[in-house]
Amino acid sequence: MSPPSRRILLIFGTRPEAIKLFPVVRALAAVPGLEVRTCVTAQHRGLLDQVLAIAGLTPDVDLDLMEPGQTLEQLTARLLTGLGKVMDAEKPDRVIVQGDTATAMVGALAAYYRKVPVGHVEAGLRSGDIYQPWPEEVNRRIVAPIADQHFAPTETAAEALRRENIDPATIHVTGNTVIDALLATRAQIEVEPGMSAGLDPIAARFAGKRVVLVTTHRRENFGGGMEDIARALGRIADRDDTAILFPVHPNPNVVAVMDKLLGDRPNVARIEPLDYPHFIRALDLCDVVLSDSGGVQEEAPALGKPVLVMRETTERPEGVAAGTARLVGTDPKRIVSEISTLLDVPSAYSAMARAHNPFGDGHASERIAGIVANSFGLVA
Repeated sequence: MSPPSRRILLIFGTRPEAIKLFPVVRALAAVPGLEVRTCVTAQHRGLLDQVLAIAGLTPDVDLDLMEPGQTLEQLTARLLTGLGKVMDAEKPDRVIVQGDTATAMVGALAAYYRKVPVGHVEAGLRSGDIYQPWPEEVNRRIVAPIADQHFAPTETAAEALRRENIDPATIHVTGNTVIDALLATRAQIEVEPGMSAGLDPIAARFAGKRVVLVTTHRRENFGGGMEDIARALGRIADRDDTAILFPVHPNPNVVAVMDKLLGDRPNVARIEPLDYPHFIRALDLCDVVLSDSGGVQEEAPALGKPVLVMRETTERPEGVAAGTARLVGTDPKRIVSEISTLLDVPSAYSAMARAHNPFGDGHASERIAGIVANSFGLVA
């Protein structure tokens, strides 16, 4: 008689979480004896749905918790009660969360209240400053003492957990699942080029120019920081040989500033947020990435694209150490200077573009599934 299946509940709510967890869902679902359930909170409703559709993933539970103008306190309260009800109904044997969102933090807390073990994908990232990135740095620090399986993407992340007195036996260096997602989706695009055909007109429009891909949405950059970024982009756009591809985050704190200070320029394509295949195509099209995002610091180096990080700190120091990323803050002069160096000095560009990507080999999800299976006495 075969043993009863073990139920795994994966909880996520944002586009980055969905990207980094859909390979894990697939890997776990391939393990005999595991029943995989998914719950989305929809912190990023539209952006999340794009990834779900591309991944062919239909959530078992959709809480759809976001409301216009919702504060962090309101979101946290709604997440805690909503996810608590889900766990009471699902009765999982393990909960898995990813990264540093409110969904991840509250998902771990709700599981702890029910004494359900927690696995944390992308564990151990630390910037050392609780206000940068805010509130993500504290979110992930809260998950750490709750989780009993820590899937660290790098040895640096694993060492950060050990310094916080996390039991070394519970820490597993797996690589980052975002590389799994990127490589799998890029391979899919090669078979189905229509998945990213929406960027064909922009590729034709910017042919012969050096392309800078821009993403910005961090809360700590709202206000003066975002205004400085807009001013820097305007100066970069003054170059005749350069074009800017800018999928603009829908947050009004981003849109309003860019409308006011950047305006309309012929060599700036301000477009709607991209779904994942189109974003990967954008990475292929560009020469340099200018971003305050976390995940892009991992994705771009996998395709040989230098990343200039518009933040003062990063929880991904491995990229800086390896030479694939550089912190530039939001000072317009610094941003323009760094971009100009990369575009004008071939040796500077090559040094970053050819640096080794420290974030993974595309097999992190398989490793995670194997660890989870082994904890239940199953074979992946």
